[in-house]
Amino acid sequence: MLRALYPGSFDPITNGHLDVVARAARLFDEVIVAVAHNDSKQALFSIEERVELLRESTAHLKNVQVTSFEGLLVDFARAQQARAVIRGLRAVSDFEFEFQMALMNRSLEPELEALFLMPCEEYSYISSRMVKEVARLGGAVSRFVPECVEAALSARFGTKSH
Repeated sequence: MLRALYPGSFDPITNGHLDVVARAARLFDEVIVAVAHNDSKQALFSIEERVELLRESTAHLKNVQVTSFEGLLVDFARAQQARAVIRGLRAVSDFEFEFQMALMNRSLEPELEALFLMPCEEYSYISSRMVKEVARLGGAVSRFVPECVEAALSARFGTKSH
């Protein structure tokens, strides 16, 4: 069985993330979407909330599981018997960081492959950070996130869903 991990903070999940998950689900027998615990980031949603939003958003993809993890990605990948790490690339500006991370992971675990997938063009400019800012300021985010995330953002910021 070919298993891949798609790690990230997913704070919140966007349609771009979902597009990458769907692409990965077509390539692998199983995809584990893994919400990373990152103390250096101030998250809007708790890990539990992000996992739940991801589960709701990916329920239609039968070969996708959602979980969370702490620590080194390569250790988690070994424990899950994953052969690949999926990373989404929106623009060239994402590449340098992702390339460095892939090389570091390869030095720690040579058997773990990094695969870069691009979301479809209509999602290439969407980031979680920008979605949160638009939602915080009362703007419509329905084009950028699944319904459950739009509702969660609206509840968090006390704004109306559009």
